[in-house]
Amino acid sequence: MSITFDSLALSEPIQKALRDRDYTTPSPIQEKTIPYVLEGSDVMGCAQTGTGKTAAFALPILEHLSKNQARRTPKSPRVLVIAPTRELAIQIHESFLSYGKHLHFRSEVIFGGVGQNPQVRAIQKGPEILVATPGRLLDLIGQGHIRLNLLEVFVIDEADRMLDMGFIHDVRKVIRELPDRRQSLFFSATMPDSIIELAGSILRDPEHVEVTPPATTVEKIDQRLCHVASSDKRALLTDLIAERGDGLSLVFTGMKHVANRIAEHLTKSGIPAAAIHGNKSQSARVRALEEFRSGKIKVLVATDIAARGIDVKGIDLVINYDLPNEPDSYVHRIGRTARAGAEGRAISLCDEKSQGMLRDIEKTIRMQIPLDTDHNYHRDPQPGDRDEKQGGRGGNRGGGRGRGRGGNGGGNNRPRGGNSRGSGGGGGSRNRNSRNRNRSRRTSSAT
Repeated sequence: MSITFDSLALSEPIQKALRDRDYTTPSPIQEKTIPYVLEGSDVMGCAQTGTGKTAAFALPILEHLSKNQARRTPKSPRVLVIAPTRELAIQIHESFLSYGKHLHFRSEVIFGGVGQNPQVRAIQKGPEILVATPGRLLDLIGQGHIRLNLLEVFVIDEADRMLDMGFIHDVRKVIRELPDRRQSLFFSATMPDSIIELAGSILRDPEHVEVTPPATTVEKIDQRLCHVASSDKRALLTDLIAERGDGLSLVFTGMKHVANRIAEHLTKSGIPAAAIHGNKSQSARVRALEEFRSGKIKVLVATDIAARGIDVKGIDLVINYDLPNEPDSYVHRIGRTARAGAEGRAISLCDEKSQGMLRDIEKTIRMQIPLDTDHNYHRDPQPGDRDEKQGGRGGNRGGGRGRGRGGNGGGNNRPRGGNSRGSGGGGGSRNRNSRNRNRSRRTSSAT
């Protein structure tokens, strides 16, 4: 029998806020983490994106503040949460406000890219909770606008992304400002050795919470792979989005300028889209996210920098226009869909320059991504493709129809160099153009 939030030691104001949001059953990370935080233990938590990590620390922190009220002190928060991106920091702050709407406390959020004066004035009022990105936090500490000597709880969220974005030195500087006596909570979607080492410098006898093995992908996501020439990727992307109709799609690129170009191309093609990345102003990023949440635009094109800050209900398709250089980022990207137990789809485009990255991703997620040939732009990997000779996917493979609609083929046991890779239907190409006719002839000769 699964437990409910009612069975956790959370006070009635917090329980009421959970009921207001129709939350009754905690997720695994929440069920395991909340009791440890309530008893004052340090926690090292590992869970996939979309599993409810924010509530896992926000709810017991709010309970701690409600049970241990203290007079507010200007510039001195009692709780500090650091996050790698502005979007994620804002969403954490909004979660505290939502879960604690029946409590009396102040929460503020600070980040770079905007003027600091309004943030300084807010901190002067002595918020109990401060959510921050590392750079702006250090700036204001250096200017004397923030003191951490009264800090009681310190939280690092998305620690692996903090490391990927080069914030590790800033994080260590923040740690040096912390009082020795504190509770520390450390959350990460993945646990590479460098993250474990960082956690060891922060935590004291932590409780370990791991609800899934490191770097595994959400089971409810239907993952598909499309082999395509780099020159055809934009056309394939347009077809994939246009054919699916309603719903929200999130597209990931490796470069900021590529994100801009794709968003412009989709919009000109009659598909409202916007780009979000580190070079966009804060107001532009917030506007894009709001329009995406509301459905005014159906497609958001993003880089990995913004990936962890995108928590939007209703994303049912993630497309990796460019495969990520870091295989763990694949997990973070596709984790934007299938949130909170919902189902979703993830389609990855692999061109002639991405074979090595594909191999690394599949090694990391411990599975082969089922191939989808149900499109006009299929391109079989060639021996001359980058890293193909080191074990990338090769050979001539037949194509089935159906993009995961059942039938034979696909899955984890398909051959690497054989004659069948169907990800759906029973085979047989529709010769819609010369590319498919050529593929059909190759398939026939292979069988």
